[in-house]
Amino acid sequence: MNVSNQRPARGSGATYRSSAYTSLLPWQVRERRFAPTGLGRRGLNPDDVYAFLDRVAVDMSALHTALAESRRETARIKDALRRWQADHARAGNERDQAR
Repeated sequence: MNVSNQRPARGSGATYRSSAYTSLLPWQVRERRFAPTGLGRRGLNPDDVYAFLDRVAVDMSALHTALAESRRETARIKDALRRWQADHARAGNERDQAR
């Protein structure tokens, strides 16, 4: 699947981000490597790790917000369709009874 990083459409309800900021893609998270700490210390540079985790958290928050909005929109459309179907069925029944 080809995923592109595009700015959300105006009025889409998505959070605005600078065009210089691109969302993380799954492969970027999987392949991320951190620099080792300085001489005499073991492990990874904590500042690098925390900065990366903050970025992942921001992207996840944006995704969850978009998902919640999508679910609200889906529920709204389903409700409208159910109302339309009920009205349409009622009108058909009234038409059949008038014959």
